[in-house]
Amino acid sequence: MPRVELELPERFQFVTEIPLRITDINYGGHLGNDALLSLLHEARVQLLRHYGFTELNIEGRSIIMADAVLVYRSEGFYGDVARIEIAVSNMQSHGCNFIYKVTNKETGKELARAKTGILFYDYEKKKILQVPKKFKSLFSRDM
Repeated sequence: MPRVELELPERFQFVTEIPLRITDINYGGHLGNDALLSLLHEARVQLLRHYGFTELNIEGRSIIMADAVLVYRSEGFYGDVARIEIAVSNMQSHGCNFIYKVTNKETGKELARAKTGILFYDYEKKKILQVPKKFKSLFSRDM
Protein backbone atom coordinates (compact mmCIF):
# COMPACT_ATOMS: atom_id res chain seq x y z
CA MET A 1 0.00 0.00 0.00
CA PRO A 2 1.49 3.37 -0.97
CA ARG A 3 1.78 5.85 1.87
CA VAL A 4 0.53 9.42 1.74
CA GLU A 5 3.36 11.89 1.18
CA LEU A 6 3.18 15.37 2.68
CA GLU A 7 5.91 17.85 1.84
CA LEU A 8 6.84 20.40 4.49
CA PRO A 9 7.49 24.06 3.70
CA GLU A 10 10.88 25.64 4.25
CA ARG A 11 9.46 28.15 6.72
CA PHE A 12 6.81 28.03 9.44
CA GLN A 13 5.00 31.14 10.72
CA PHE A 14 4.16 29.91 14.22
CA VAL A 15 5.38 27.43 16.81
CA THR A 16 3.89 26.23 20.09
CA GLU A 17 4.63 23.49 22.61
CA ILE A 18 1.97 21.22 24.09
CA PRO A 19 2.69 18.45 26.63
CA LEU A 20 1.10 15.09 25.83
CA ARG A 21 -1.54 14.27 28.43
CA ILE A 22 -2.53 10.82 29.59
CA THR A 23 -5.81 11.29 27.70
CA ASP A 24 -3.77 11.69 24.48
CA ILE A 25 -2.38 8.17 24.84
CA ASN A 26 -4.23 5.23 23.27
CA TYR A 27 -4.37 1.55 24.23
CA GLY A 28 -1.14 1.00 22.27
CA GLY A 29 0.65 3.22 24.78
CA HIS A 30 1.38 6.07 22.35
CA LEU A 31 -0.20 9.25 20.95
CA GLY A 32 -3.57 8.35 19.43
CA ASN A 33 -4.74 9.57 16.03
CA ASP A 34 -7.79 11.31 17.51
CA ALA A 35 -5.58 13.07 20.05
CA LEU A 36 -3.17 14.21 17.33
CA LEU A 37 -6.01 15.93 15.49
CA SER A 38 -7.05 17.60 18.78
CA LEU A 39 -3.47 18.80 19.36
CA LEU A 40 -3.41 20.29 15.87
CA HIS A 41 -6.71 22.02 16.59
CA GLU A 42 -5.28 23.53 19.79
CA ALA A 43 -2.17 24.68 17.95
CA ARG A 44 -4.28 26.26 15.17
CA VAL A 45 -6.38 28.12 17.76
CA GLN A 46 -3.17 29.39 19.37
CA LEU A 47 -1.87 30.60 15.99
CA LEU A 48 -5.12 32.43 15.28
CA ARG A 49 -5.12 33.97 18.77
CA HIS A 50 -1.52 35.12 18.24
CA TYR A 51 -2.74 37.17 15.27
CA GLY A 52 -5.85 38.48 17.09
CA PHE A 53 -8.36 36.06 15.54
CA THR A 54 -10.61 33.22 16.69
CA GLU A 55 -12.04 30.38 14.64
CA LEU A 56 -15.39 32.16 14.70
CA ASN A 57 -14.08 35.65 13.96
CA ILE A 58 -11.43 36.32 11.36
CA GLU A 59 -12.51 39.75 10.18
CA GLY A 60 -16.13 38.71 10.79
CA ARG A 61 -15.76 35.32 9.11
CA SER A 62 -15.54 31.85 10.59
CA ILE A 63 -13.59 28.85 9.41
CA ILE A 64 -14.59 25.25 8.79
CA MET A 65 -12.31 22.26 8.20
CA ALA A 66 -12.69 20.76 4.73
CA ASP A 67 -10.16 17.93 5.03
CA ALA A 68 -7.30 16.56 7.08
CA VAL A 69 -4.20 14.49 6.36
CA LEU A 70 -2.17 12.88 9.15
CA VAL A 71 1.19 11.23 8.45
CA TYR A 72 2.84 9.48 11.38
CA ARG A 73 6.63 9.38 11.61
CA SER A 74 7.26 7.99 15.13
CA GLU A 75 5.54 7.43 18.46
CA GLY A 76 4.80 10.05 21.08
CA PHE A 77 4.40 9.07 24.72
CA TYR A 78 2.85 10.43 27.90
CA GLY A 79 4.96 13.29 29.24
CA ASP A 80 6.60 14.14 25.91
CA VAL A 81 6.29 17.76 24.89
CA ALA A 82 5.08 18.14 21.31
CA ARG A 83 6.64 21.05 19.44
CA ILE A 84 4.13 22.01 16.76
CA GLU A 85 5.18 24.27 13.89
CA ILE A 86 2.50 25.67 11.59
CA ALA A 87 2.65 27.19 8.13
CA VAL A 88 -0.28 28.63 6.21
CA SER A 89 -0.01 27.66 2.54
CA ASN A 90 -1.85 27.26 -0.75
CA MET A 91 -3.98 30.36 -0.31
CA GLN A 92 -7.01 30.16 -2.60
CA SER A 93 -10.03 32.43 -3.02
CA HIS A 94 -12.08 30.66 -0.30
CA GLY A 95 -9.51 28.95 1.89
CA CYS A 96 -6.02 27.67 2.55
CA ASN A 97 -4.06 24.85 4.09
CA PHE A 98 -2.49 24.71 7.51
CA ILE A 99 0.65 22.53 7.43
CA TYR A 100 1.94 21.11 10.71
CA LYS A 101 5.25 19.58 11.75
CA VAL A 102 5.09 17.83 15.13
CA THR A 103 8.34 16.91 16.86
CA ASN A 104 9.40 15.71 20.29
CA LYS A 105 10.80 18.86 21.93
CA GLU A 106 13.48 16.96 23.86
CA THR A 107 14.78 14.61 21.16
CA GLY A 108 13.89 16.57 18.02
CA LYS A 109 12.44 13.38 16.53
CA GLU A 110 9.58 14.01 14.13
CA LEU A 111 6.34 12.51 15.44
CA ALA A 112 4.00 13.52 12.64
CA ARG A 113 3.24 15.94 9.87
CA ALA A 114 -0.24 17.00 8.92
CA LYS A 115 -2.40 19.25 6.78
CA THR A 116 -5.83 20.66 7.45
CA GLY A 117 -7.74 22.29 4.61
CA ILE A 118 -9.67 25.31 5.86
CA LEU A 119 -12.52 27.21 4.22
CA PHE A 120 -13.92 30.54 5.32
CA TYR A 121 -17.56 30.08 6.21
CA ASP A 122 -20.75 31.77 7.38
CA TYR A 123 -22.43 29.33 9.76
CA GLU A 124 -25.76 31.20 9.75
CA LYS A 125 -26.09 31.31 5.97
CA LYS A 126 -24.31 27.96 5.45
CA LYS A 127 -22.20 29.63 2.80
CA ILE A 128 -18.50 29.56 1.84
CA LEU A 129 -16.89 33.02 1.88
CA GLN A 130 -13.85 34.73 0.41
CA VAL A 131 -10.58 34.73 2.39
CA PRO A 132 -10.48 37.94 4.46
CA LYS A 133 -8.01 40.54 3.16
CA LYS A 134 -6.01 40.96 6.38
CA PHE A 135 -5.62 37.21 6.81
CA LYS A 136 -4.57 36.84 3.18
CA SER A 137 -2.02 39.65 3.45
CA LEU A 138 -0.58 38.28 6.71
CA PHE A 139 0.13 34.85 5.28
CA SER A 140 0.47 35.37 1.51
CA ARG A 141 3.75 37.24 1.94
CA ASP A 142 5.32 34.13 3.49
CA MET A 143 4.36 31.73 0.69
